[in-house]
Amino acid sequence: MTCVANVYEVTMISTRELAKDFHGFRAVDGVNLEVKAGSMHALVGPNGAGKTTLFNLLTGFIQPSEGRILIDDVDVTSMAPEQIAKAGVARSFQITSLFAELSLMNHVELAIQGRSGLGMRFWRSDKRLHAYSDEAHELLRQVGLDDHAIRAAGTLSYGQKRALELALALALKPKLLLLDEPTAGMGVEDVARTIDLIARIREGRTVVMVEHNMKVVGSLADRVTVLQFGQILAAGSYDEVRADPRVVTAYLGTSVA
Repeated sequence: MTCVANVYEVTMISTRELAKDFHGFRAVDGVNLEVKAGSMHALVGPNGAGKTTLFNLLTGFIQPSEGRILIDDVDVTSMAPEQIAKAGVARSFQITSLFAELSLMNHVELAIQGRSGLGMRFWRSDKRLHAYSDEAHELLRQVGLDDHAIRAAGTLSYGQKRALELALALALKPKLLLLDEPTAGMGVEDVARTIDLIARIREGRTVVMVEHNMKVVGSLADRVTVLQFGQILAAGSYDEVRADPRVVTAYLGTSVA
């Protein structure tokens, strides 16, 4: 029998003394983060803890003041967002950004075309764009939107828009998927559907998410890193960090017995 190495033995993300200053304010302060390949890793913490700044550093939207970022053993510290994306990293944003009049199918076809290197030159390559329809339908199926392929994105519910954004991220065939507040603003039913969706699409890739809803974190995350004042306060399983008195104090402002 062939012995297969445990995927969790491989490091997908490693940051080394990562820091970011904004006009004298240190938003991220000496963060040494390690995310194992194939894991579902959650970043949590009170408002202003540095979670989104850390996400922006990992994806190249801002450059660090100090430290290094390695993704799959490649130093991406100084790379631009498009270079990091080509390295197999996709990200969803907290605020949806879609073309209201464009169909779901066209959105996903464009994302696939962008992966091919043709970018957004769809007005010159309509035939090529529709060559991606089978793959686009499959991606919409994966996120539960295949029955809505010809609808305009502007007609979707909020939860459906977030699902479409996941399809766009998956179109890049990422090995690393970063989700920024995937359930923000959702009702209870949409949250439940999103938990199920993320659990299904995580197969074969590493997922890191910033999330405030601890029910979502507890349902999905293999490991949780808690940030406070730009630093790592605690790290471990969901049960471990939930029971950590420092985490209780950070969230509630007082410790409990």
